Amino acid sequence: METKTLAGKIAVVAGATRGAGRGIAVELGAAGAEVWVTGRSTRAARSDMDRPETIEDTADLVTAAGGLGIAVACDHSDPDQVAALIERIADRHGRLDILVNDIWGGDPLSEWGTPFWRQDLGKFRAMWERSVLTHLITSRHAVPLMMRHRGGLIVEVTDGVGREYRGNLAYDLSKAAVNRLALAQAEELREHGITAIAVTPGFLRSEAVLDHFGVTEANWRDGGDRDPHFLASETPRYVGRAIAALAADPAVSARTGQVLTSWDLAEEYGIDDVDGRRPHWDRHWRGASV
Repeated sequence: METKTLAGKIAVVAGATRGAGRGIAVELGAAGAEVWVTGRSTRAARSDMDRPETIEDTADLVTAAGGLGIAVACDHSDPDQVAALIERIADRHGRLDILVNDIWGGDPLSEWGTPFWRQDLGKFRAMWERSVLTHLITSRHAVPLMMRHRGGLIVEVTDGVGREYRGNLAYDLSKAAVNRLALAQAEELREHGITAIAVTPGFLRSEAVLDHFGVTEANWRDGGDRDPHFLASETPRYVGRAIAALAADPAVSARTGQVLTSWDLAEEYGIDDVDGRRPHWDRHWRGASV
């Protein structure tokens, strides 16, 4: 029987409706955690992302994996909604062990191929507010509860380690800021025994990406005909397994402030993706660029 390395732990995955957030929530559940699954897309109403995935679906997947999934509709740009979420957890448990900030919502705001001096400043502002300020708002309300017990973990889910320009100023700035959020939180929380890190997946085979390539998880390799790099992609569960391993690692505090990657963590912890592969995006990309 698989060891429940996170049994008894209470986690929040903010932005767990789909993609990396869903994969992380499911893997935390598989490790035995109680996972509060939050987002704006519910079975009653879709968000402006207009996708079919819901927080209730994610919560069911968490429970099916072996944990306990609790779905809570929450717009993380609204401090009152976030405060109410944390208050519910405080009333029920009096503690919070793991916070994963994976709020994004920037896909409909991205203007790829448009130079910054022609970008819509309203979209730029909305992306910043959705993908950066939401993380800060959530940590702002969650950290006082985490401080009741030493040893908490905050994970900022990002895209890229910040070495290279991501091809669009608004996107690049938003993701780089998330990396800095991890560093800043790490510095201010060190004395309280709370670890803050950023983690990036590689080429993420999310639901939206599968739709973009016109494939399903069952035949995803067919997407390689359109883009050979897609063959080095990973499921959302891969980064989820990496984060679950970090959360169970008693030495995780030594990494505080760092930007970590799914592929390096997979090699370190001996993690495979759900299809048995162990993709390494950086190695693939640099090899393809030679």
